Amino acid sequence: MRLVLLGAPGSGKGTQAARLREHLQVPHISTGELLRAAVAAGTPLGVQAKSVMESGGLVSDDIVLGMLEERLLRPDAADGFILDGYPRNLVQARALDALLAKIRQPMDIAVQLDVAQDLLVSRLSGRAHVEGRADDSPEAVRKRLSVYEEQTAPVVDYYRNTGKLACLDGVGSVDEVFIRIVEAISPGKDVG
Repeated sequence: MRLVLLGAPGSGKGTQAARLREHLQVPHISTGELLRAAVAAGTPLGVQAKSVMESGGLVSDDIVLGMLEERLLRPDAADGFILDGYPRNLVQARALDALLAKIRQPMDIAVQLDVAQDLLVSRLSGRAHVEGRADDSPEAVRKRLSVYEEQTAPVVDYYRNTGKLACLDGVGSVDEVFIRIVEAISPGKDVG
């Protein structure tokens, strides 16, 4: 199973990706973790990324895509993978599809976890209180959600137009949402 998990910050992508990793027995791939690991390991792409990051810039899509290609070509990803939070924009979605075609691992499905903005703000603000995270203040959360909506809504439409999108209710217990995802990705399930 080759799966992309989409959803706003606080929608439960990370929690569900961890459960799906165990259920599907495929790796959960986060581009942020890939980037940090490549920089720490001093790989050629990691060295490029580190120099960009040290100068205060954003790592280019080409570097991230190169790291993603290296990761997807590892043996443990031969039977599939779960991408969490990538692609974040339309350019990345198209580049990902081209990469997956190149390595002959076309994506099976994109799952969008839908959660109302008020609930996301509440969830993330609660996390800020518990974990002391400044990036999860109500004002910061609203800004992040606005950026997410602006950049990622076209990605949702892109996958909808390819017939590979399942939009699911992301509200409920962790188990309830997990069951919805498993049912949506089951072989033979009509997506779209």
